[in-house]
Amino acid sequence: MITKEHIIEKAYALDFGDIGFTTAEPFNEQKKILEERAKKYEWTRENGILLLEGTDPKSTLPEARSIIVLIEPYFKKAFPRSMEGHFGRCYLDDDRVTKDGLDLRIKAFRKFLSDSGINSKLSFNLPHRASAARAGLGSFGKNCFFYAHRVARGGSWVLPIAIVIDTEFSPDAPTTGINCPEWCRNACISACPTRALDGNGKITPKKCISYLTYYGDEITPIEIREAMGMYVYGCDRCQNVCPRNQPWLAQDLPLNENVVLKAKDFSLPLLLHMDKPYFKTRIWPHMFYMGARTLWKWKMNVARVMGNSKDRIYLPDLEKAFNENTDDRVLGMIAWAMGQIHDTSALPFLHSQAKKHTGPVLEEINLAIQALEK
Repeated sequence: MITKEHIIEKAYALDFGDIGFTTAEPFNEQKKILEERAKKYEWTRENGILLLEGTDPKSTLPEARSIIVLIEPYFKKAFPRSMEGHFGRCYLDDDRVTKDGLDLRIKAFRKFLSDSGINSKLSFNLPHRASAARAGLGSFGKNCFFYAHRVARGGSWVLPIAIVIDTEFSPDAPTTGINCPEWCRNACISACPTRALDGNGKITPKKCISYLTYYGDEITPIEIREAMGMYVYGCDRCQNVCPRNQPWLAQDLPLNENVVLKAKDFSLPLLLHMDKPYFKTRIWPHMFYMGARTLWKWKMNVARVMGNSKDRIYLPDLEKAFNENTDDRVLGMIAWAMGQIHDTSALPFLHSQAKKHTGPVLEEINLAIQALEK
C-alpha cells in the first residue's frame, strides 16, 4: 500500500520544492472572509472564478478525504530586464496553455497517484494558498502573498498547487497567519502606488495594478495612469520591496533561455501594433487572461507604459498606432501618452487629430496639448 513517505519521495523526485498534507475539511475561515468582502470579489464570479464554492474541497471531488499541496518556485532562472520590468514574473515562464513544463510534472505526479489507486483532482477555485498554509508549508505576508518555509529562501515567488484526493493521510501541522518581521515597516503597503493593500493581509482587488492591467472595460482612469508605472501585464511591486523576498532576488542566476528567446516578441512597439494572428500565436499562449477580443486593452496598456517611460523614441510608434486604431480607449491613451512624453514635436500631430475627433478622445487630445504647451 502507498504511504505518505512514498508520495513525498515522488514529489521530490519530480523536482517539486516542497510537499505537505492537510484534511479535506471546508475552509470555513476563507469562506467567512469571502462573504464579508463579497462586494470586493463580485468580479471573480463574473469571470467564472467560483471562489466561494471552492472553499469546500468536496465541490472539487465529492469523495475528498485529503489535500496534497506541492510548492513550486516560479522562477529558478533570471529573466531579461526588458521582460520583468513590464510583466509580472509569474507569467514569464507560465505553461498553463503550452503545457510543456510544470504541467507535465503535475501530470506525472497525478499519474503516480492514479497508479497507486488514488483518485485526484485539481481546481482553480480551490484556495491554494490557504491549503498550503493549512498543510504547514508557509505563512502569509501583509501583501496577501503566500511565503514558503523551505522554498525560494522563504520568499513568495512560489506557486502552491493543491490536489484533492480520495484517500486519507495524516495532516501536517498548519502554519496559518501573517509572519512578517516587525522591522519591515509595512514596506509592501507603502510601496503600492494605487493603495490596493489595506493592511492585515487584506486587499482591494480592483485597485491592484495586476487587476487593472487585465480586467475592466473602460479606459484606465487618468488619476492612476502614472501610478501604474511600467507594467503592461501584472505587477511585482509589493513583492520586489518585501524584505522576505530579498534572499531569492539577490542570487546571481543564469538567464532563462525560453524567456530570452521570446523576449523579442514582447517589445513594446510590436505589442502596440500587433494584430490578432500575432497575438494568438506569440502572446496569448504565455499571457492568457485577456483574449483576442480585448486586444484593445493590451494596446491601451502599452501606450500608457510608453507615456510613463517619458522616452521620445516612442512618439513615431504612438502616431502610427493612432492611425491604426479606432477604439476610443486606445486612442485616448495614446494621446495621453504623447502628452506625458513632454516633447513639443508631437503638437502638430495632436492639433491635426483634434480637428477629426470628438467626445472622450478629443478631451484626451486637448489635455495632451495643454500639457505640452505649458
